[in-house]
Amino acid sequence: MNITCKNCSKKLALSKKITKGLERLAPGRTLRLPCPHCQKALVLGHNIVSGSGGSSNKSSINPPAPPDISWLKEGTFEEEEAVEDIPQTLILVQPGKNLDTIIKAVESIGYQASFAETSQEAIGKMQFVNFASVILHSNFERDELEQSSFHQFMRDMPMNKRRFVFYILVGKTFSTLYDLEALANSANLVVNDREIPELLTILRKAIPSYEDLFGSLMAEISAYSR
Repeated sequence: MNITCKNCSKKLALSKKITKGLERLAPGRTLRLPCPHCQKALVLGHNIVSGSGGSSNKSSINPPAPPDISWLKEGTFEEEEAVEDIPQTLILVQPGKNLDTIIKAVESIGYQASFAETSQEAIGKMQFVNFASVILHSNFERDELEQSSFHQFMRDMPMNKRRFVFYILVGKTFSTLYDLEALANSANLVVNDREIPELLTILRKAIPSYEDLFGSLMAEISAYSR
């Protein structure tokens, strides 16, 4: 294992004995050693080198791979339960074929589609309507998602309201049904443009799964807040 001292910038090669000792460390425990060049302290952990004398040298951790979505092309998902009592969804997608497909999909499962032409209009609607879901295309504002004022609005929304909104991000860079990517983007579901034609099937799978996971909790919260 090779590290670099933060203070003198010298590269150090840890012995096998020290490396094995680090591997045996319990989570949260550290090992302090002096740098042989500058004598400053190196604080070594199980997977990190940090502290007053050590430089950050985190081991590379690869996230899990996106899910296998080959079943989208092989057939439709068997709906286990109907999606009910979902009054409205706010769709923020530029006009075109994708928008038409999305409208058809959400209306097929009982949503009432609502629209806004700008992020400012959409934010205004969110202040007065309790939307059950929101669908935002990454290019709705013609900018990158991180520069989207509406996306930032959703990320900053208080949790007592946000937890009741099923937030869907659509775009050409997303990996459909990749929960880790959705979480990283403060969303509940991500869908790639390629899979928009299968959106109805995706929603029939994703929404019941979401309700199974959080439905009881949200019901208790709603009852408590009355």
